[in-house]
Amino acid sequence: MSSFTLLFHGIQAALGPQNLLAALLGAVMGMVVGAMPGIGSLAGVALLLPITFKMNPTTAIIMLAALYYADMYGGSFSAILLNIPGDSPAIMTAIDGYQLSRKGKSGKALFSSTISSFIGGTIGIVILTFLGPNLANWGLAFGPPELAWLILFALTSIGWILGEKPSIGLLATAIGMMFATVGVDKAVGHARFTFGMQNLLSGVAFIPLVIGMFGFSQVIDMVINKSNYSNEGIKKLSLKESMLNKEEIIAITPASIRTGFFGTFIGVLPGAGATMASFLGYIMEKRINKNKANIGKGALEGVAASESANNGASIGAFAPLLSLGIPGSGTTAVLLGGLMMWGLRPGPLLFSENPEFCWGLIGSMYIGNLICLIIAIACVPLLMRVIRVPSSVMIPIISVICIVGTYSVNNSMFDVYLMLAMGLFGYIMNNSKIPAAPLLLAFVLTPMLEQYIRQSFDMSNGSLNVFVSSKISIVLIILIVTFSVVPIILKKIKKPADTIAA
Repeated sequence: MSSFTLLFHGIQAALGPQNLLAALLGAVMGMVVGAMPGIGSLAGVALLLPITFKMNPTTAIIMLAALYYADMYGGSFSAILLNIPGDSPAIMTAIDGYQLSRKGKSGKALFSSTISSFIGGTIGIVILTFLGPNLANWGLAFGPPELAWLILFALTSIGWILGEKPSIGLLATAIGMMFATVGVDKAVGHARFTFGMQNLLSGVAFIPLVIGMFGFSQVIDMVINKSNYSNEGIKKLSLKESMLNKEEIIAITPASIRTGFFGTFIGVLPGAGATMASFLGYIMEKRINKNKANIGKGALEGVAASESANNGASIGAFAPLLSLGIPGSGTTAVLLGGLMMWGLRPGPLLFSENPEFCWGLIGSMYIGNLICLIIAIACVPLLMRVIRVPSSVMIPIISVICIVGTYSVNNSMFDVYLMLAMGLFGYIMNNSKIPAAPLLLAFVLTPMLEQYIRQSFDMSNGSLNVFVSSKISIVLIILIVTFSVVPIILKKIKKPADTIAA
């Protein structure tokens, strides 16, 4: 049967009352989980997985998959309104989204986030439908050396782009890498930079770091600079005024389409995930978008790029999971365990041996993505009220969210103290004009970079030739050099031109 016929049967199965309810419940829970700092899709799916063991496998995977991609929608809510990313893929959304919110454009930022999430998710689903198995095989071309270069490309690019000066951006990247190396070295088992503290043997936890750097640092700033957070100048906007106009839709659509395709392909790479897709998609738009000068300063295109990329990646991660049995992210690794417990064998034969399961899942994604769009748009009027809450009320609310969100992960007061320390550090960085995004990107990607470099050396018995042995590696090296050197050359060319013009 053709892909269209199989997809039609899959959508029919997904429209069954039981499966439709599963998609709806998964979408609602995913948005709640995504909007709550400290949980994330990985924890959400892991907590829900035991409940699904006695369910029909198709119904179970529909619910869990809906929770995964709905989490990408929900993560942008707290990022835009409170500057607290609900999950790591929403870090880039907070950069432009929160600035738009402070300008009284929270509604437009939320609409941009929702629409671009839908576009990115739809692109990912369409690509998965027709290119799933082939896409998974393409992802296998990226081995440890290629993935190491890809991560290095992300680290160098974001440091240059988001820093007011390249040196400042790279400084933030270096600090993030330093934080990421705290703890026990997984390769040799030696403690690094723990200063004898047992709580640091497992490293600096991501949740205290991100909540402190983005959330609690904001609380400190709100207390010290109260006048900057007065909402007197922000008028009450109607839903109609907050909806995107024709020009704004035209502005975000190309960015959403580009990063939707790009994010899907990044999501296919084993271990890459939605976080890397969000960062790289944002970098790409910062380079090529017509409005690139304003991206990073409160542009709808910045929100669209981040959200479309991470939604595309969340769908793309299912290609290697289903076709090869290789998880593309932490969340899909949990789903892989679920598939095995349901008696299913992910791999090349899954589509032929269990077509009802595979196409029922893919069909449900079309419906689930539409459900997410409707729910997110319905939530916008309620969410818009947050920006009108006085700072005297917001300060204790955000403080409680930061503390509870941090403590709930490991039930550890040390994490709370760490979050407070990171909040103070984030406030000092903000006053020093050092961007937090490169730091967080480096913190997330450095362990992966270290792992892939070690694996590459193991493959080659310590030879450096493994890093230049493929065409993909060569292309990535050229891109890294280009992104690092070209801005310097252009800057030097521009200075004499400005002098002559003057």
